[in-house]
Amino acid sequence: MPGMRVLGFESSCDETGVAFYDTDRGLLGHAVHSQVEMHEAYGGVVPELASRDHIRRLVPLLLRVLAEAGASMDDVDAIAYTAGPGLAGALLVGASFAAALALARGIPALPVHHLEGHLLSPLLGRDPPAFPFVALLVSGGHTQLMRVTAVGAYELLGESLDDAAGEAFDKTAKLLGLGYPGGPALARLAESGTPGRFKLPRPMLHSGDLDFSFSGLKTAVLTAVRAGPLDDAGRADLAAEFQEAVTEVLVTKSLAAVSSCGMQRLVVAGGVGANRRLRERLDLAAAKVGVRVYYPELELCTDNGAMIAFCGAQRLLAGAATSENGAFAVRPRWPLQEFLSAG
Repeated sequence: MPGMRVLGFESSCDETGVAFYDTDRGLLGHAVHSQVEMHEAYGGVVPELASRDHIRRLVPLLLRVLAEAGASMDDVDAIAYTAGPGLAGALLVGASFAAALALARGIPALPVHHLEGHLLSPLLGRDPPAFPFVALLVSGGHTQLMRVTAVGAYELLGESLDDAAGEAFDKTAKLLGLGYPGGPALARLAESGTPGRFKLPRPMLHSGDLDFSFSGLKTAVLTAVRAGPLDDAGRADLAAEFQEAVTEVLVTKSLAAVSSCGMQRLVVAGGVGANRRLRERLDLAAAKVGVRVYYPELELCTDNGAMIAFCGAQRLLAGAATSENGAFAVRPRWPLQEFLSAG
């Protein structure tokens, strides 16, 4: 099959991402604009502001990516866009722009599930994993373990029953009086702390399954904060203990999943996959049992258009259905089970 060149648009939350991917030559250009500074004053993402900012950023980012790739719209064969899950208004901006551009150019448009984009993002790396592998999807809204045997062939092994790991990081950061975005701020604070001073639980560590639960851990942090007062050293120690608790559970469950599937490859994707301590602990534990761990490039851990363009290209190569009449739809709530069954 001849090479395919795909534009990808990501606008599910507070990053605007655009990328250009060629199935023969790889990723030719990508750019991301983060809205962190804009939302920082509000302590979290304001959906209406996010949507308006996506509108402002899409065209400049598209022109920048095409220039980086040395290409024009005449070189684009198809357009992929994030259709969900995410913020409704933000998704509508990217989807409507992608569908209109595809209609104007007479090329197909393809909706992409945000989680599948993250799931496949390590395949864009310099040393991509071969199929099959176990994937740990760990982000602000999702924590799942999946068996991946091919593009579109995914089996859910375990997931968070309440707060996702990234969500627990953000909520704990707020309890400690840290700014937005909370997860990275907590990780930085933890680097100056010492775990062990506070005793936090490792939820579901010995549950006998591959599910997760982090809501109780957040509550344990709240109890410790209320028992304060905490000085700067105390806050750092509590952050360090929290991070150790989360990473211990993620590492233990991930390696248990790899073992249960009889595999030697583990892929980590999603924003929390950039956490330095998680990578350290995973690499050390995996090496002891002969498991190879793969991560996306750091710039591809958070939301980006590259993963959407790549995922769209792989789906198109597999014969996925597209729209060529300008029609589009978004799925702010796209249940994981529906996504898996659709694969």
